[in-house]
Amino acid sequence: MLYTENQFKRHTITSALPYANGPLHIGHLAGVYIPADIYARYLRLCQEDVVFIGGSDEHGVPITILARKEGVEPQQIVDKYHQIIKQSFEDLGISFDIYSRTSDPVHHQTAADFFKNLYEKGKFIEKTTQQYYDEQAEQFLADRYIIGTCPKCGYEQAYGDQCEACGSSLSPTELLNPKSMLSGNAPVLKETKHWFLPLDQYEDFLKKWILEGHKTDWKSNVYGQCKSWIDAGLLPRAVTRDLDWGVKLPLPNEKGKVLYVWFDAPIGYISATKIWAAQTGKKWEDYWKDKNTKLVHFIGKDNIVFHCIIFPVMLQADGNYILPDNVPANEFLNLESNKISTSKKWAVWLHEYLIDFPNQQDTLRYVLTANAPETKDNDFTWSDFQAKNNNELLAILGNYVNRIISLTHNYYQGKIPAVTELKNIDNEAIAQIAIYPELIGKNIEKYHFREALSELMNLARLGNKYLTDNEPWKVVKTDPQRVQTVMNIALQITANLAILCEPFLPFTSQKLKKMLNLGNYTWRQAGNVHLLKDAHIINEAEFLFKKIEDEVIEKQLVKLEEIKKQNQLAAYMPKPVKAECSFDTFSQIDIRVGTVLACERVPKTDKLLKFVIDDGANKRTIVSGIAKSYPKFEELVGKQVCFIANFAVRKLKNIDSEGMLLSAEDADGRLVLITPSQLVKNGVSVG
Repeated sequence: MLYTENQFKRHTITSALPYANGPLHIGHLAGVYIPADIYARYLRLCQEDVVFIGGSDEHGVPITILARKEGVEPQQIVDKYHQIIKQSFEDLGISFDIYSRTSDPVHHQTAADFFKNLYEKGKFIEKTTQQYYDEQAEQFLADRYIIGTCPKCGYEQAYGDQCEACGSSLSPTELLNPKSMLSGNAPVLKETKHWFLPLDQYEDFLKKWILEGHKTDWKSNVYGQCKSWIDAGLLPRAVTRDLDWGVKLPLPNEKGKVLYVWFDAPIGYISATKIWAAQTGKKWEDYWKDKNTKLVHFIGKDNIVFHCIIFPVMLQADGNYILPDNVPANEFLNLESNKISTSKKWAVWLHEYLIDFPNQQDTLRYVLTANAPETKDNDFTWSDFQAKNNNELLAILGNYVNRIISLTHNYYQGKIPAVTELKNIDNEAIAQIAIYPELIGKNIEKYHFREALSELMNLARLGNKYLTDNEPWKVVKTDPQRVQTVMNIALQITANLAILCEPFLPFTSQKLKKMLNLGNYTWRQAGNVHLLKDAHIINEAEFLFKKIEDEVIEKQLVKLEEIKKQNQLAAYMPKPVKAECSFDTFSQIDIRVGTVLACERVPKTDKLLKFVIDDGANKRTIVSGIAKSYPKFEELVGKQVCFIANFAVRKLKNIDSEGMLLSAEDADGRLVLITPSQLVKNGVSVG
């Protein structure tokens, strides 16, 4: 029994299907999977009938591009990453009832049947359009198989759907000098036939269902984006593509076409439910076609249009399916103030986190829930991650549990003491304990997971305050009976924490239940001080969390700094060539080779190094601002360098500098001295 209105017999919970072309990162987790898991775990604790669906999206152009790049078949790519993603979810405790995949034969059949049903009902529009075609490869080109010059910023490697340099959305025909990624040739426009879902014919349905029916209960970011799309006017959208990889178009005499990935992927929720139902003896139709079932989609904001407009139109066109009751989409999570990017590898990858932070799954779950981008983009920083672990999980929850269990063993050999006499302070604590199940539960049911987590921590704060106010470690010598009551209530708070933290911190809940020898209680059974019976024996205390030291965080920051440098190098664009210079002007510069005899830092400067150079005839002093690029400057002694020999003497920090060393500035700002590729005589000219 839940706390909000509109009770349902069962719940179908879906989470966006991740592309099986790379591992999971924290943006995926904060945006979709941790909120969905909290919701599913909570409903199960409320003894609701739940199916929580996940799976890998294994079709689409990004997968075929990666397969071509690595010289393997697309199936090998999806097999690899499906397993990595599935294992990562399991290791983090994401409690899917089924984690399926869209390459499964059941899915191919389900998606094909869905298309055929709409096709036979006349729900599609058949249109012939012009699309880029590679004549050498004899293949129509998806947007991502076309590269060219961005018309907005001039970047020469822009894709047919987006320029990754300036972020602009594009169409293939906007590109300048387009080329096929298959052959490198310029593509030609050629007619091709496709089937379109006429979204414009469903505008009235969407206005009534979303704009009138969900104005108050859907999140403002979701409602606002839907309203913007509908108000702008919807257009027919193609449901087929000219590709070999995907669900084959189930029409005779139509070869080389598949269902567009946006059409087949959400049907993956239905096919996954079919597989789960066959395994459990359930009826899959109950979870998709019964109006007493509540359907909730957990997605990121980039999927709002697909799950709030396109997929509901598909379901409505079929006529037999329920529509989503809610789509609590989150915004994006940034990393250290920069947008998470898979292509730029600017991310914290889940499988790497689990290696670097063993047995600290709940720390990540906690931080990503506390920082969840529920209404606006939010930022993950390693310093905040450390602070939330050390100052909240460890200091508030972990220390409270450790104190109370340790004191129970010190005073009562691990047996729960009986309550003797209740005072006002005890009754006040008991009354506060009672409100937390509903307080946390209502927030979860409203998809306010940050607030729900905050209230859970407030229960831990209540326990700490209750202990501090009653000081059992002092009173035990003068009034042991009073301490029995205090310890009993404090232990009951601990038991309530073990139950109520399970949706958020499942590994912590398991540890805590083990320490308390606590059985499996439902959510409704929490909120009282009778969970642990008198004389019940508990186990010894174990640390729920461990302190994260500065050096551990520094290691992660160094890793990100290296990624940032790599991205700068990859994005490097040469500076424009300077104004034309005549040969006579250039020939006046006398560039020579010399050997470094001595090198030292110029006092009271960060950038300057003083060189003594053997120029073949004499020794000369040159001051150069390259100290930051050469922290081990003493290693330059004995190396040959190139320098300009005929510059006028310039005084730098009271040192006469007799020339200028030649260096190249790399993409990351590092200065690299220009040196001959092999040993030459000092004083020879460069020209």
